[in-house]
Amino acid sequence: MHMKLRWRAAHRVPLTISAALAVCATVAAGPANPVSPDATAGDARIQAARVMENLGRGVVAVRSSSTQVLVSWRLLGLDPEGIGFNVYRSTGGAAYVKLNSGVLTGGTNYTDNTADLTRSNSYRVAPVVGGQEQAPSGAFTLTANHAQEPVVRVPLRSGGPVKFVWVGDLDGDGEYDYVVDRQTSPQKLEAYSSRGQFLWEVDLGPNSQNQDNIEPGSSAIDLGHWDGVTVYDFDSDGRAEVALRIADGVTFGDGATWTHADDSRQFMAVLDGRTGALRNWSAVPTTYLGDGPMAARLGVAYLNGTTPSLVAYMKNRRDDGAFNLMMGAWKFTGSALRQEWTWSRGSQNAPDGHNTRAIDVNGDGTDEVAEIGFVLNGDGSLRYSMAPQGIIHGDRFHIADMDPGRPGLEGYGVQQDNPSGLLEYYYDAANGSVIWRHNGGPADVGRGMAGDVDPRFPGMEVWSFSGLYNAPTNRLTEPNTSLRPWPQLGLWWDGDLTMELLNSGKIEKWDPQNPTASGSLPRLVSTWNHGAVTAAQGGPTLVGDILGDWREEAVYSNASHNELIIFTTNQPTNTRLYTLAHNPAYRNAMTFKGYMQSHHPDYFLGAGMSRPPRPNIAYAGSAG
Repeated sequence: MHMKLRWRAAHRVPLTISAALAVCATVAAGPANPVSPDATAGDARIQAARVMENLGRGVVAVRSSSTQVLVSWRLLGLDPEGIGFNVYRSTGGAAYVKLNSGVLTGGTNYTDNTADLTRSNSYRVAPVVGGQEQAPSGAFTLTANHAQEPVVRVPLRSGGPVKFVWVGDLDGDGEYDYVVDRQTSPQKLEAYSSRGQFLWEVDLGPNSQNQDNIEPGSSAIDLGHWDGVTVYDFDSDGRAEVALRIADGVTFGDGATWTHADDSRQFMAVLDGRTGALRNWSAVPTTYLGDGPMAARLGVAYLNGTTPSLVAYMKNRRDDGAFNLMMGAWKFTGSALRQEWTWSRGSQNAPDGHNTRAIDVNGDGTDEVAEIGFVLNGDGSLRYSMAPQGIIHGDRFHIADMDPGRPGLEGYGVQQDNPSGLLEYYYDAANGSVIWRHNGGPADVGRGMAGDVDPRFPGMEVWSFSGLYNAPTNRLTEPNTSLRPWPQLGLWWDGDLTMELLNSGKIEKWDPQNPTASGSLPRLVSTWNHGAVTAAQGGPTLVGDILGDWREEAVYSNASHNELIIFTTNQPTNTRLYTLAHNPAYRNAMTFKGYMQSHHPDYFLGAGMSRPPRPNIAYAGSAG
């Protein structure tokens, strides 16, 4: 192999973590009036803390009416109990003035009724701990005469259509930056700062020109349910890296080009988030190389419970039409990218699907890697397969605390043309045992959702196309399939604890007591009214808690693909929860794409919820 590369051995500062924060801090989290205690809330965890991103306050401001501005910010996972906040505003560059008369201890948002909106207004917040005001956050500026819209706009360079966006703190300032794909030929990958400053471009080269969604080229990304990219702080130094599957002809952000005589040979690469330069690489195993390059889906799991690993789901197609499936894990230490394990399905009956989830299914502090019909342990061994219970391939599945009255996590999945007639099923995520199932005629059940959308019943609802069910009781709560919500995506938006819905560019609210046809649910936002276009997969480029309080953002691009349009809530709430990005299960889920599906924390988030346990995390140190 000849690699035409300019290698840079970057100096790395050892990880630093505040032991005082990890041991002593508690979290002010949960609704203002939590109800029945959660069985897991008081459990003492003895494993080491999981090192997660050292995030800033993520302050964001939107003009919520002709005279009002909603300011929102993060409560962090390790914020001390009882922390309060003061909100400050600078108008037209003048000195900052405190807006609130008393320290804010409710929801981490504030409605400003006194701003002169004909001028620019910058907002920042200052934590108050033990009566003492702490250093202020970074500021967010709302421009003069800003449009009344629940939107933050991030400029992009001109380029091709955008299918996916990833977030990570590339520059170490505590705020999320953006990595954007370009569906051109050859394909491109671009990085931008949180405020839209262009950072770098990677050209995926001639092997990204084959954009078949089943058997793509060896360096192609973001086709069908394949992504081949993810973004995370893999070495816990306070700055995110970009993980990328590469092949011959890929040109990195510093201009170096990767070359190899065999176009089918592939490698996992870790790029510097600030420059796009290659940091380290590791060869993809050649187990199935005879059948060509492998399409890949990438994400993050804490397989040892404390530090992140890159995990990959990879497939290629044999001449007989069947697929080879291999999964693998890599650890990036800052100085090396080391393969931890690979698992090949071979002749094992382990049904896969179109999305991967990394989550601690048994509550021991370490993550497992879950597919729709099987789960791998953190060491790459098969934990269980659900095939003996009649589960086969399906498009979508969810793992969450769907039943807060039952210990542990539950799963829900849908089936594609199961010969037995199985349509959907609900199971114990720790061991895969099916709790209930619904049968009918064999059908391709292409959509399935899980979330609390009906506060009249405890726990979450699950639904596909055969009615809406309360998951814990298997009770059919909306039998009229034309009145149940469409099973696409959910997100938290309006400030109550039930989930809103995101479908075909509409943020909607299903009313279980006055249901309407799924095509005419009460509308909260029509994204096209703000210039957004749906991405290649028919939805947003990203859903996640990336700005402000615990509510979620939906990221789109405009029709010219020179702007990200980030929808962020314009509605106040009294509910206080730590940012979902500091919840281990939720943050893992943000790193996976596949067929885009909703993310879930590892606690029950819904009506009547109890106070979530504090996350067992520590913050990554600054690399300086």
